[in-house]
Amino acid sequence: MSEEKRAAAAALADDLAGLSVEEFLAWSLERFPGGRLVLASSFGPEDVVLLDAFDAIGHFPRVVTLDTGRLPQATHDLVASLRERYPSLTLETYFPDAEAVGELVGRHGPNLFYESPELRRLCCRVRKVEPLRRALAGAKAWITGVRREQSLDRAAAALVEWDDEFGLRKLNPLAAWTSAQVWSRIRERRLPYSRLHDEGYPSVGCEPCSRAVQPGADPRSGRWWWENPSGAKECGLHRRGP
Repeated sequence: MSEEKRAAAAALADDLAGLSVEEFLAWSLERFPGGRLVLASSFGPEDVVLLDAFDAIGHFPRVVTLDTGRLPQATHDLVASLRERYPSLTLETYFPDAEAVGELVGRHGPNLFYESPELRRLCCRVRKVEPLRRALAGAKAWITGVRREQSLDRAAAALVEWDDEFGLRKLNPLAAWTSAQVWSRIRERRLPYSRLHDEGYPSVGCEPCSRAVQPGADPRSGRWWWENPSGAKECGLHRRGP
């Protein structure tokens, strides 16, 4: 069944390939009405571009975000700026299960992610994957800011995919965009963004798991930098394959 759904998603991606981002988002709102479409935002540059595009259309889908309990203050400040810029934007914030976090920290300590890739992925699952699973309950499609250029793991990202992890369609409107296109849109529209990007952070996640990198470095190299650099730099939200 998953193979059939993946094939159907690939065919739909081909059919929609010629649409602009705004046209694609308008199609997604029409195709998945009544709260069945979810934009999951971590407020990276791509997410800001998508929020602005929905505002230009005049309608937001459900917009959810995950507060892991370890986010940098810069992310909270950006959220405040976005709320001010888009008064009609309603954010649904999902937190990790307090009991699960308590058990995790009690067993392994607050900084378990530094100890092994397995424990880091466990932390991500408790703080991010399971909360997003709750956020997507009842949805038929979710929108992400994934781009092919971001990493080797995302190089095959399609405009429309079937997501086995969460059991729904995954829409990647900016899959073909470059970083230069994203930042051009941000500057052109004077969109707010995290101040950490000006401090050398190409990617911002949890505070202890993100750091600045040298200019020209792999954009994902500042995430979980203590792990093998040849390994996948993902938290589990964008797991690929069956």
